[in-house]
Amino acid sequence: TLAPIAGVVFVLLFALPGETPMRVGRSVAFLSGAAFSGAIGYLGMWLAVRANVRVAAASRTPRGKSEGARIAFRTGGVVGMCVVGLGLLGVCLALLIFQADAPGVLEGFGFGAALLAMFMRVGGGIFTKAADVGADLVGKVEVGIPEDDPRNAATIADNVGDNVGDCAGMAADLFESYAVTLVASLILGKTALGEQGMVFPIIISAVGVFVGLIGVAVTRVRDDESGLHGINRGFYIAAACGVLLSMVAAFGYLPSSFADINGVGADTLEHPGDPRFVLIGAVTVGVALGAVILWLTGHYTGTESGPTRRVAAATRTGAATVILSGFGLGLESAALTAGIIGVGIVACFLLAGGATWLALFLIALAGCGLLTTVGVIVAMDTFGPVSDNAQGIAEMSGEVGHEAAQVLTELDAVGNTTKAITKGIAIATAVLAATALFGAYNDAVAQGRSGMNNGVISDAVVRAMADYSVVSPLTLIGMILGAATVFLFAYFCIDSVTRTAGTIVFEVRRQFREAPGIMDGTARPDYGRVVDICTAASLKELSTPGLLAVFAPLAVGFGLGVGPLAGFLAGTIAAGVLMAVLLANSGGAWDNAKKIVEDGQYGGKGSRAHEAAVTGDTVGDPFKDTAGPAINPLIKVTNLVSLLIAPVVIVTSEGPSASFPLRAAIAGVAALLAFGVIVLAKRRSRVVQDADLAAI
Repeated sequence: TLAPIAGVVFVLLFALPGETPMRVGRSVAFLSGAAFSGAIGYLGMWLAVRANVRVAAASRTPRGKSEGARIAFRTGGVVGMCVVGLGLLGVCLALLIFQADAPGVLEGFGFGAALLAMFMRVGGGIFTKAADVGADLVGKVEVGIPEDDPRNAATIADNVGDNVGDCAGMAADLFESYAVTLVASLILGKTALGEQGMVFPIIISAVGVFVGLIGVAVTRVRDDESGLHGINRGFYIAAACGVLLSMVAAFGYLPSSFADINGVGADTLEHPGDPRFVLIGAVTVGVALGAVILWLTGHYTGTESGPTRRVAAATRTGAATVILSGFGLGLESAALTAGIIGVGIVACFLLAGGATWLALFLIALAGCGLLTTVGVIVAMDTFGPVSDNAQGIAEMSGEVGHEAAQVLTELDAVGNTTKAITKGIAIATAVLAATALFGAYNDAVAQGRSGMNNGVISDAVVRAMADYSVVSPLTLIGMILGAATVFLFAYFCIDSVTRTAGTIVFEVRRQFREAPGIMDGTARPDYGRVVDICTAASLKELSTPGLLAVFAPLAVGFGLGVGPLAGFLAGTIAAGVLMAVLLANSGGAWDNAKKIVEDGQYGGKGSRAHEAAVTGDTVGDPFKDTAGPAINPLIKVTNLVSLLIAPVVIVTSEGPSASFPLRAAIAGVAALLAFGVIVLAKRRSRVVQDADLAAI
C-alpha cells in the first residue's frame, strides 16, 4: 500500500537541488529510514505475540505478578535495543560515507522514518481502536458479556489490534523520534560547534545503549508492591545512569573552552562557559524533562491517582459527567505538560548565554538526552499491549483461576498507565525535535538566500512573503493554518475509527442475530470477517491524514512563502503538543476509570456506573491510541517537508530564477490534492453511513 507513495517521494527527493551524490544519498537514506521504521514495527509485533502467551501462563505460577511483569518488560527491552541500534547504524553509515555532507543526507533518513511511522500510527490506530470500540459497544453495553469473551466476533480483531497499534506503531514512532532528534542534532551541531558538534550527539545516543541495558536489567516488580512503582524506579535509575555516563563522555571528548573547538560558530565562540558543562547541562535538562513528564502523566492517568479516581466517581451520575471530567482533566494536563516543556526549552536558551545557534543545538541535545532512556521507554510501552493481550488470552481460554485473573487485571491497569506515560514522553521528544528542526529550517532558508541579490529583496509582495515577523499578516495566517492542520488531522483519525467501528458494530449484531447459538456456545462467531473489515478499513483510511501532512506545507510554502511557512510550523508545534497531550491523557484517564469500576467500585461490572465508564472508555480509545499518538509524527513530517522544500521555495520566489507561475502551479496542485483528500474522506463517510443504514 505504501510502496507507490515511497516511490514517488524517492523521485521527488532526487529532483531537489544539490550535487548528484547528495541527491542520491538523500533518496536512498529516505528508503533506509522507512525500511528501518517498518522493521522495528514488525519486530515489535513478532515479539509481542510470543510474549502474550508466556505472560498469561506466568500468571498461574506462585510469583505470577513479578514473573509476568518481567517477561512483558523485557520483551519491550529487546525492541528498545533495536531502536537504538538501527538508529545509530543509519546515522553512522551516513557519516562514514558522506562525512561533512551527512546532515543533508540524513534529512531523507529522518523523513523516511517519520513518514512511515505516521502511516503505521494512523493505520494501526484505526485497526485496533475500531475493533476495540466495536467489541465494547456490543459486547459489554448491549449484550452484557465480559471483555475478550470468545462469543464476541470482534474479540480476535481487538487483540490483534493491540499488537498492530501499540507494539508496531509505538516502536516505529519512537524510532522516528530517535532518528529525527539525532538528525536535528547533527544539522545544528555542525553549525554551532563544527565537527565535534556532529559527533557528540552520536556519543550521547551511544550512551543510550548502555542506559537501556541497565534500565531493563534493574527493573523489578515485587509481588507486594504496585507494578508501576517498580517500573518507575527502573526508569529513574536508568535516567541517573544516563546523566553520569554523559558526563564521562563529555569530559573525555570535549575541550574546556569553546575557542578550542574546530569550526565553532561566531556567536558560540563568544560564550564564556565550559562546553563540557554546557552540553552536560542540556543532556540533564532532557533527562529531567522525561522524569517530570513520567510523574505528571502517571499522576493524571494512574489508577491510584486522585484525578483518575475523580473521573471514576463521576460514573455514578452518568456518561456525560464521565466525559466532561475526563476531558477537563486532559485540558489541565495539556497546559501543565506544555509549560514543563517550555521550561526545558528556556533552560537550554539560558545555558547558551544568548548564542542562538548554540541554543537550538542544546534543545536538540536535550532531546538526545531524553532519548538515552529510549530502551526503557519502549519496554514500558510494550508492557501495556503484552499484558492486555495476556489478559485477553486468559479470558478466552477459560483456564485461568481467580487469583491469576487478578494478577493479569493489575498488570493490565499498570500497562494502561505506562502506555500513557510513554505517549507523554514521545510528545516531549516531538516538540524538542520540531523546535530544533525549526532552527534547521531557518538555516536552510539563510543558505538558500546566500548570494541572491546580496540578501536584498526588492519586490514588496515577495518581501512580505519572506517576513518571519509575528506581526506580519501572512505569518499569522501561516500559524492559523498550521494549527488548523493539526485539528483536521485529528478529525480524520477519529472519524475513520468512528466509521469503521460502526461497521463492526453492525457486523457483530448481525452475527448475534443470525446465529443465536453463539450466546450459548453451540455456534462459533466468524472472527475472520471482523478482522477483514478492520484490515481493509485501516489500509484504505491511512493515506488521507498522511497525505494532508505532506501537501499542506507544500501549499503554504509555495503559495505564501518561507515566512508564512515558518508560521505554519510554529502553529503545528503549538497546537500539536496541546492536542496530543489532551487526547492521550483524557483517553488514559477514561480507560483506567473503567478499570477502577470493574474492580468493584461504585457497583462494579454490570452496574449503571460501569455502563457510563465503558462509554467514556470507548470515547477515549481513538483519542489515546489513534489521533493523539499520530500527531507526534505529523509534527515532524511537516517540519521535515518544510526543511526539504525551503531551498526550492527560495529559488522560485526570491532569486533571479523566481517564477510566479511555477510557484502558483505547485501550490495550486498541492492545495487541490489536499482538498481532494478532504472531499474523498467526506464522500467515503457518506458511503459507509448509507451501507450501515441498509444493513439495519
